[in-house]
Amino acid sequence: MSLGVVLDVAALTDPGLKRKVNEDSVLAVDPVFVVADGMGGYEAGDRASAAVVAAFREHLAGRPDAELVHVRDALMAADVGVQSVAAGTKRGAGSTVSGIVLVEHEGLAHWLILNVGDSRVYRWYAGELEQLTVDHSLVQELVDDGSLTREEMQTQANRNVITRAIGAPDSTADSWLMPVVDGERLLVCTDGLHSEVADEGIRATLTMNGRPEQAAAALVQLAKRAGGRDNITVVVLDVRSGGVPEEPGFDDEDDATLETGPRGTEFEDDTLPVGAAR
Repeated sequence: MSLGVVLDVAALTDPGLKRKVNEDSVLAVDPVFVVADGMGGYEAGDRASAAVVAAFREHLAGRPDAELVHVRDALMAADVGVQSVAAGTKRGAGSTVSGIVLVEHEGLAHWLILNVGDSRVYRWYAGELEQLTVDHSLVQELVDDGSLTREEMQTQANRNVITRAIGAPDSTADSWLMPVVDGERLLVCTDGLHSEVADEGIRATLTMNGRPEQAAAALVQLAKRAGGRDNITVVVLDVRSGGVPEEPGFDDEDDATLETGPRGTEFEDDTLPVGAAR
């Protein structure tokens, strides 16, 4: 419990059906709930995502007074950690990070939502599902300019090419503030879930499974039944009490508030920086 908010949380990670190494990492310790999807192949992807989670654990786990500055410090430390991993490899390394941190804003409990890369945060409320984060990917850019529909995203061969990553020249995090609402359910996941399962399948699974641990297990199994071609990591979080009693709007925060590096390059999921030597 933090800021008087009572949560029910479950986290689960699975290598999937095609990969021998799980390059995902997860942290679900009040007030921070994040997932990281490492890139760099078998020699570095798991260490890159672990470095991200270690940074968030150091700066935020167990902290009752989490603030924006602590999230920024975690992102900076994560960037340094991943760059250190990359320096010891020939292929380079990087990681996504996406998640939520419980903070106080104007006297109320809020979620600070953050994202670098194509892991995601969803919100389920009253049977409806909303994607809160925006992917940093080539296919998302095509959706934004009208070249693709959202439904076509999953069928694209280049859907794993991302345009920001921790450890890459552009590691800028997007961030948003949203009041904590009683009865809402949040999902944080790597692309091993959403690249296999359409939003309607995610929505139905979150609706039909009551406990977070049941929902987390069902989502992982759904992704595996759909192919399980990537590592799958999910955090399912229910707000039991301590938030506002009904759904309000949420406030955008400037993307630059969590900047950890200059803008610049593309990073291909599970491989290496575009243009780097193999």
